[in-house]
Amino acid sequence: MSPVKMYTTAVCPYCVRAKQILKAKGVAEIEEIRIDQLPEAREHMMNITGRRTVPQIFIGDTHVGGCDDLMALDAKGGLMPLLQA
Repeated sequence: MSPVKMYTTAVCPYCVRAKQILKAKGVAEIEEIRIDQLPEAREHMMNITGRRTVPQIFIGDTHVGGCDDLMALDAKGGLMPLLQA
């Protein structure tokens, strides 16, 4: 399974939902980067994604986007192939 990295904060309901979706799809481990604890990580996230909101989800080298993007990808049938790549 492809590695999953997610930029999050402690009190983000969208982050919680995204983690639930990924775990339901069989993702056992998510590398979580807490941007509320690491200001330099927030800046890095904004530089590589062009976005300021969390979560920002990467599957392998692919930037999926946020929770809504993750759900849309799943609805189109694209999430599992990306996870299994």
